[in-house]
Amino acid sequence: QVQLVESGGGLVQAGGSLRLSCAASGRTFSTYAMGWFRQAPGKEREFVATISWSGSSTYYANSVKGRFTISRDNAKNTVYLQMNSLKPEDTAVYYCATPKFADHGLENVFRTQVWQYDYWGQGTQVTVSS
Repeated sequence: QVQLVESGGGLVQAGGSLRLSCAASGRTFSTYAMGWFRQAPGKEREFVATISWSGSSTYYANSVKGRFTISRDNAKNTVYLQMNSLKPEDTAVYYCATPKFADHGLENVFRTQVWQYDYWGQGTQVTVSS
């Protein structure tokens, strides 16, 4: 049973920073890509960033490019999202996710759609005040 547990959310002023963590368990973490999504009230869940199984390849939504950094520590079974220069429009519940299938060594497989992920965490709230 794959389990994902996010942490690190909170309340921050505009321009501030937060680092989210997502701890994974239930299978070999280093074999699978990981992604971060977010969902604001009344809006659909949207893609934020994804990272390949090795951590060598990353891909970002345009809205966060240059401000957010996704990374992973395969020894700790954890993926991170460093969020800098936060804006009020970044306010949302943030979710980490992972697909059912591995990429078999391929690096540049970037999943940006909700339906491409099979396992989700419970989410962590990020609120950015103006």
